[in-house]
Amino acid sequence: MTTQPVALVTGASSGIGKSAAIALAQKGFRVFGTGRVTAHLAPLEGVTFLDLDVTDDAAATAAVATVIAQSGRLDVLVNNAGIGSAGAAEENSAALARNIFDINVFGVIRMTNAALPHMRAQGSGRIVNLSSILGIIPQPYMAVYAASKHAVEGYSESLDHEVREYGVRVLLIEPAYTNTAFDANSVRPDRPLHTYALQRRVFEEYLAESIRAGDDPAVVAKAIVAAATDTKPKPRYPVGRSARVSTMRRLVPAGIFDKQLRKLNQLPA
Repeated sequence: MTTQPVALVTGASSGIGKSAAIALAQKGFRVFGTGRVTAHLAPLEGVTFLDLDVTDDAAATAAVATVIAQSGRLDVLVNNAGIGSAGAAEENSAALARNIFDINVFGVIRMTNAALPHMRAQGSGRIVNLSSILGIIPQPYMAVYAASKHAVEGYSESLDHEVREYGVRVLLIEPAYTNTAFDANSVRPDRPLHTYALQRRVFEEYLAESIRAGDDPAVVAKAIVAAATDTKPKPRYPVGRSARVSTMRRLVPAGIFDKQLRKLNQLPA
């Protein structure tokens, strides 16, 4: 059994996950990073890649078992794997929404359930869940995605209270728009309606520009490392511009916040 701290990062093939895996390795962790298919990925120093589909119960259990078998411990689980979605809520079928939740929510639950017994047995551990600023505010034309991140928020904060007495913490990372391939990889509506077509195009332009101007993934990775290593961790880590929006949501009167949100999204007053 190694004395080196060990981290498992899901969705580590690109974007925030890749940056987090690199940052944790540079911090001294032995890092295992996952992706659906990792054989084609360029090697990263200090990172061992594992194939993992977070929608598969057995695969989640097997990935954690591999980490334990190779290192004897698991100190940090970073639940980063996720997928975006766009389009008006009515344009997304229940089946499509179920697929989004299977990755963004149930993927987190599967990985957490696989990791928790080991963390409780060793009396320590951090589960770091990637939420979003959209886990605490609404976003028109991203209702399903926002709902999945609201679910991650509620699950994480509740679970944190359950496992704290066993030396385990469950912490939230709340990025704003980040300069990744999020937009290109987001799921589009499976039953588009003419009613929403114009406003959907307006939103898609807004989303693309927000991502182009978004925070660097390394900024989010820095927050993930802080959550993994802080002596007294915070329950949530707003990142970049999300810190300002989070403060606004708490302090600005609801009516004013509502008007600003509609203005920002070019929706009628």
